[in-house]
Parts: sequence; structure tokens; C-alpha cells
Amino acid sequence: MIELDDRTLAIQRQARAWAQELKPLALELDQDPDAIHRHLDVAIVSYLTRMTVPPEFNPDPVVIDGRPFYGTGTLERVVFAEEVAVGDAGMLLAAPGPVMSGVLVDAMGDEQQKKWFYSRIMEKPTWTFFALTEPDRGSDAGAMNTTLAPDGDDHFVLRGAKRYIGNAARADLGIVFARTRPGPLGVTAVLTETSAAGFTAEPLETIGLRGLRITAVTLDDVRVPAGQVLGRHLRATQRGMWSAVQGLNRLRPGVAAFGLGIARAAYEYVLDNRRTLNTAERHRLDRLGLRLTELRQLIWRSAIAVDDNDPAAGSLASAAKARASRLAEEATLEALGCFGPGARLDHPLLDKLARDARGVEFMEGTGNIQKLNLFTGLVQGHLRRD
Repeated sequence: MIELDDRTLAIQRQARAWAQELKPLALELDQDPDAIHRHLDVAIVSYLTRMTVPPEFNPDPVVIDGRPFYGTGTLERVVFAEEVAVGDAGMLLAAPGPVMSGVLVDAMGDEQQKKWFYSRIMEKPTWTFFALTEPDRGSDAGAMNTTLAPDGDDHFVLRGAKRYIGNAARADLGIVFARTRPGPLGVTAVLTETSAAGFTAEPLETIGLRGLRITAVTLDDVRVPAGQVLGRHLRATQRGMWSAVQGLNRLRPGVAAFGLGIARAAYEYVLDNRRTLNTAERHRLDRLGLRLTELRQLIWRSAIAVDDNDPAAGSLASAAKARASRLAEEATLEALGCFGPGARLDHPLLDKLARDARGVEFMEGTGNIQKLNLFTGLVQGHLRRD
């Protein structure tokens, strides 16, 4: 049984307190995704704008119980993400900050690129994006159509399209994956500014996770300075999809915690709003509580494996994410069932949780992808079969 140390318990307590500020804003953001601009002064949003910025670029971290917090540790992030998602998952996703792009910049960027990226983040509330998924191809790097071609000695040109990209329509900068040549070593990542000519981001209509402002991105001869191509100082095998996979392994425990938070919010909604439960309902709710605890332990284990560079980290992260996606859906539907016909109309917040839960499946790879990763871990001996 994993237990948190005093430092991680401190960020858990603070996140839980901050999350209470989000609940009254949840339905407002669901109805109007641009409402995030009206709430940038909320304490937790202020923290998210610089969460994951490394100490050398963040002179003013959040201080809790006398300790500075940067959000760079995976376990710290998953504990934080669960609590915030209980408050409102939409606000967590809508907030500005480095988020996914920061993880990849940290893994692949040279010192100059990191300084450029993080100075922009610290200058003002700045949204970023992470553009990997493509129309009709998903996140299959082998089938990627977006290209990065030389354009003189000092620039490259991006051509292609991305789809289902969070926050791209409100972002200032982010990362685009593209292909320079055929084969697994031909995929690379570049820092891109949305103000560049030829970059277009159109919001897509969604029924859940509306705060994320999912978009379709078109790259029509977008010029990129050579200095913004990530991983130029790394070996070819350490660039592109290899680094992307490492980054996704670091991010997936957080996505799993995000799903856990949605499931827990539904569970707690029933506890707070159903005065009496019959025996069958009490039994189902107790079982749901146990499943939440089991999933939390798996997520914490996967986060610790990532922080320790454990070979099992990727497989554990995939297992946690797959289980969290399923539990988020089942928990929200179970909660709706506790309020009978018309529950979605009578309990709009619970309806929102059920809609948001469906989106977890599509974040950082669907269940089938996670099961393939888990199977690979078993075959390679990274996981025990017991």
C-alpha cells in the first residue's frame, strides 16, 4: 500500500482546497468555454499557468507549508490532478500553461529552446498546444502525413493538418509533430507559434470537456526557424516519436488521475445529494468506493515508476489510463442511475460529469492502444503476470 509523504500530502491538501473554488464555475465554463478568460485570477488557475516550469526558469513558485512546488514530479502532478478534477475537469484543461508541450520541451529541448519557451510561459498567462493527432490517422506516427521540409539554410516549412488538438485556438505557441523522411526515425517535433502565416485553428463542437476547446489545425506552408526544431542536439534514436513516447508515459498517469477525479466527483455527488440509499444502491456505492481506492493506488504506482525511470513505467501508465477511462464512464452512469429518470435534467452537474467522462477515453491514446502497450510490457518482462 503506497502512502504519500508529508510534502505530497501538502500539495494534496492545497489542491483540495483550491478545487472548491472551481465547482461553482463548472457549468459556466461548460456553457461558454471562453469563460476561462474571466477567471484567470482564481488561485488554482494561477498555479496552473506555471505548473511544470523547472526551478531554473521559475523564480516565483507556489509555496505551501514553507516548501516550493513546481509540479515537475509525476507523483505530485497526479495527486494534484485528481483533486482538481473533482472540482472541475474542464477548468483544469482550459487553464493556460505549458502542460504537455512543457514535458516534451523538457525532454527534447536544448538550453536555448527551453529558455525561449519558458520565458514566454512566465511572461503572462500563455496557452500552449500539442499537435500529434491527424484526421483519419489518429496518433499513428507511421501514417503521419504532416511534413517538415527545408526552406533555405535557416528555416523549414510545415504542411499538413492536425485534429482534436486541445487549446490550439487560444494558444500562442505549441508543438507540432511532422515527418522529415520515411521510417520511424523520420518523425520530429517543432516549436510553432500560432501567429505564423499559414497556421489556422478552428474550434470543433464537442459535448464534453468543452473547456479544452478542441480544434482542427491547418498548416499551410508555415515557416519555422531551424532553431525551433526540437532534439537537434540528440541522437537520431532519441528524437521524434521516441521522445514523444517517453513524454506520453510521463503524462498518462496524470490523465488517469484526471479520469479518477471525474469518477470520484460523481461518487461524492451521490453521497452529498441522496439522503437515503436502499441496500442494493449502498452495496454498489461501497463497491465503487473500493474501485476508486484501487485505481488511485495503481495511478500512484505508475507515477512513482515514471519518476524512478522504471522500465515498467510505460506499461503501468497505460494500465492506469485504460482503467481510469472505464471507471470514469461507469461511475458517472452509476451516479445518474441513483437519481432515476430525468436525472440529467434535474442534476446538470452530474450530466456534465457523464459527458466529460466519455472524453477521457480519447486522451493520450484509446483503450486499445493502452492494452497493446500493456501486452508489450508483459512480453518484454517489465511486468509480473501474477
